Amino acid sequence: MTRTDTPPAPAPAGASFSTLPLAKAQLANLATLGYHAMTPVQAASLPLALAGDDLIVQAQTGSGKTAAFALALLAKLRLDGQTQPFAVQALVLCPTRELADQVTTEIRRLARSEDNVKTLTLCGGVPLRNQTESLKHGAHVVVGTPGRVLDHLDRGALTLSALTTLVLDEADRMLDMGFFDDIARLAKLCPKNRQTLLFSATYPEGIAKLAQQFLRAPKEVKVRSQVDAAQIEQRFYEVRENERLHAVALLLQHFRPASTLAFCNTKQQCRDLADVLRAQGFAALALHGELEQRERDQVLIQFANRSCSVLVATDVAARGLDIAQLEAVINVDTTPDAPLHIHRIGRTGRADAKGLALSLASLDEMGSVGKIELVQGAEVKWYPLAELTPTPGGRLLPPMVTLQIVGGRKEKIRPGDVLGALTGEAGFAASQIGKINVNEFSTYVAVDRQIAEQALQALSAGKVKGKKVKVRLIQE
Repeated sequence: MTRTDTPPAPAPAGASFSTLPLAKAQLANLATLGYHAMTPVQAASLPLALAGDDLIVQAQTGSGKTAAFALALLAKLRLDGQTQPFAVQALVLCPTRELADQVTTEIRRLARSEDNVKTLTLCGGVPLRNQTESLKHGAHVVVGTPGRVLDHLDRGALTLSALTTLVLDEADRMLDMGFFDDIARLAKLCPKNRQTLLFSATYPEGIAKLAQQFLRAPKEVKVRSQVDAAQIEQRFYEVRENERLHAVALLLQHFRPASTLAFCNTKQQCRDLADVLRAQGFAALALHGELEQRERDQVLIQFANRSCSVLVATDVAARGLDIAQLEAVINVDTTPDAPLHIHRIGRTGRADAKGLALSLASLDEMGSVGKIELVQGAEVKWYPLAELTPTPGGRLLPPMVTLQIVGGRKEKIRPGDVLGALTGEAGFAASQIGKINVNEFSTYVAVDRQIAEQALQALSAGKVKGKKVKVRLIQE
């Protein structure tokens, strides 16, 4: 695709995708998927990206940025045989396996208008051998984490000679996680005449350094993060340092949100808060950088399937999470990064649902609160801790419980097999069964708390896909 001397003007937010130079089949696919009007980030970045410009786009998670870069890279794919069959033409780098999986899913949905687009995920936590075998069959698009992508390049399993698009997604968090050198190596291994699209929620110093080294005259797109006061209710509480963790429990007992993401600035604070909450009877789990991949997977599955009421996380560990029906965000520590505060609380109050953003701040953090007020263009509202009283209802328990089945994709287990086992002979209603996640070697199914023991016994005594299976209840 040729670059234009005069870049096209951004489309107005809410404009139809039909105003873009996209193939008719793609426009029909977008309509089928429910993509009718462009979000602000799509309207601002897609005309430029489709014209071939390098971009630096500042936009938060949940703004529609994945579709923005996915549509751009899909439009450039050569599927007419002029390029070597299944040569990698687009590479998307992500900070975490979870985000890479989400991006891969979205690209596959958007690629449905073409029959033969192959997208492959390359992340850690999965045996290298399996990925190497998949690479032998080729792919048009690769989505992965920097370390694992470099592993395959070093082993000669992956080549980038046909690459036309490089995407750096959540670039700020990749830098936070120490990936600068890996990204630098990868960029140097890509063809120089590629298009590079960099997406970031915040704009730390390292982003400018990346752009200077690896982007060609990039256009900058900044979609200001806005907090919709009608959607998200913000409340600030002043605390002394020694009452901070206890104050989180008071907030949970008072507001009783079914699903809460609590942000801490350090891994140690994460561990301490999760311990305090569990000791008080809350179903709380911690998510931080020291967890092994298997532990991280289990934590995320339990929170996403509503088997865990409170997820306590650091910003880096929580990157890429897009949890539906998140009722509350608690800022246990006030972040000194004001745009990051907006990014944190923007995870609640989505899809026309109301959200609650509760922030704790000590006297030492008042400077950070001032920065937040400047960024959001409004003073924060303070409330006294003394107003927090336990709301009747007993212990705050999540509605679901998770059962783990030994056996997953390796045994060709599918979600329908598990649902059939529970709603068939076992006789449970489909409404009592929640999310079913099938991993490489394990399958996780959320069931209504009221039927947890019966479901465990039924699966243990019955069969899944015609075979006996081992099942255990994952304890809170």
